[in-house]
Amino acid sequence: MRHRLGLVVLGALFWAAPVHADPIGEGVKDLPIFDAHVHYKEPAWGPYPPGTVIELMDRAGVAMALVSSTPDEGTIKLYEYAPNRIVPEVRPYHGGYGSSNWTSFDGMFDYIRGRMDAYPHVGIGEFHLHDIAKADEGLLRQIATLAAERGALLHIHSGAEPVSFMYGIDPNLTIIWAHAGMSEPPAVVGPMMDKHPTLYADLSYREWEILKGEGGTLDPAWKALLEKHADRFMVGTDTWVNEQWAQYSDLVAMNRAWLAQFPKDLAEGFAYRNAERLFKRKVSRDLIGTR
Repeated sequence: MRHRLGLVVLGALFWAAPVHADPIGEGVKDLPIFDAHVHYKEPAWGPYPPGTVIELMDRAGVAMALVSSTPDEGTIKLYEYAPNRIVPEVRPYHGGYGSSNWTSFDGMFDYIRGRMDAYPHVGIGEFHLHDIAKADEGLLRQIATLAAERGALLHIHSGAEPVSFMYGIDPNLTIIWAHAGMSEPPAVVGPMMDKHPTLYADLSYREWEILKGEGGTLDPAWKALLEKHADRFMVGTDTWVNEQWAQYSDLVAMNRAWLAQFPKDLAEGFAYRNAERLFKRKVSRDLIGTR
């Protein structure tokens, strides 16, 4: 009797165990990509005019991109050229104000609000927060309030502490954590994602950590993190300098290399479905070759 009961229990455990689908493998080449971290900065405007940028996206199978630029005019150039392919967000950087000093510009809030009034920006960022200075708190609170009023997201390049600070202002904010924290390990990123259900992350510059070794196998810690929060990570390339545009196809191919090692449903989520849901856009390969 005890033996039969053991078999029943083992059978129940067997049938209750999750079934892991095979990796998508070669099928990854057919996935449309939503690139959640693109810049079209002024030095790129000459060598990479809007038509060339869209052609680079087409060749790489990138259907749509979230774009911010220094200055914002770059984003608008791309958006006006290909409005069906570009999702614009306003970057605060302009004039002499960039990643290290943007919060010191007295008129920064009026600038951001004015750009959002004039153009269909879905978010504010990508902006850098290296730490939170007391003098910056007023501006950051204004930005959080504006984002909440407009239903806009924030795209933040920082460690965990500034993201926590922004959620302390308003726990209902939607935030894209640029580069998934850039240098923050999965042991830090994971608890942040656990705590904040509206925290998303783009994975630009993390490809080299997600894939490990000569064979390009998935890093176990990253694999576990991506599986646990599979609905909130997105592909990104970060075209912050022209060299990134020069190797754009290679950057997208690197992302496809790690996507290929996940089952189809997860690979589709990271590639485009998470962004599709977040930005309420229909993303498909039908967009490629169009504007």
